[in-house]
Amino acid sequence: MTGNPVLLALLGTGFTFGLTCLGAAVVFIFRGEIRAFIQRVFLGFAAGVMIAASVWSMLIPAIEEAEAQGQVGFIPAAGGFAIGGLFLYALDRLLPHLHPGSAVPEGMPSSFKRTTMLMLAVTLHNIPEGMAVGLAFALAARGDAGGAGMASAMALAIGIGIQNFPEGAAISLPLRQEGVSRKKAFLMGGLSGVVEPVFGVLAVLAAGAAQSLMPWLLSFAAGAMIFVVAEELIPEARPDGHSHWGTAGVMTGFLIMMVLDVALG
Repeated sequence: MTGNPVLLALLGTGFTFGLTCLGAAVVFIFRGEIRAFIQRVFLGFAAGVMIAASVWSMLIPAIEEAEAQGQVGFIPAAGGFAIGGLFLYALDRLLPHLHPGSAVPEGMPSSFKRTTMLMLAVTLHNIPEGMAVGLAFALAARGDAGGAGMASAMALAIGIGIQNFPEGAAISLPLRQEGVSRKKAFLMGGLSGVVEPVFGVLAVLAAGAAQSLMPWLLSFAAGAMIFVVAEELIPEARPDGHSHWGTAGVMTGFLIMMVLDVALG
């Protein structure tokens, strides 16, 4: 199946953005705090989805794409992976943000409100996710043997979308507990996901300008996602180092994303 890669990327990332908004809308019906074990399951689930997506939807297609272009497969896969991790590391050090449950902000000192920094924490996660979904649909739009296929791209969008739902709630509910109105908490939770279509389209445009960049961009998204998983999601899912709930979330998320990608792709 072929098509306009930018339009397909917009549709795919629009779906994942929509589920972020749907998760943020939980603030209108849920009035209490999220229980700790539920939060750990959600964080672990997101980590598992991102690990599986990085391998099956990003790194393997990156290697296949590089080899189809006559390159040594592991070079762009390893190089892009490292650059993606360094990029997220730089953003993590520079962008002011605050994780739910933490009293100490990270990044450069700023005058941002606490509520803004809470939103920016999840926004960081959504940058590589948007790139991943956009690039998957760009590959599918080409319709050649090197592409991951439309079914595989849809599987990735479904997997990322499923884990975006609790991410949206993980922003709007803490904001509500900070005293923000429900409407504003919903808007800020939804806006945390708007970077997905933005970075998804930017990645597609970059890949379209130079096809040789596609393996690097795919592995870049993988490296960025794994950085988020290792730096934030798993530590937050297992704050005491012995959370079986967090571990169960990681295993479940990985399993679902793997099955989606293999079965549909």
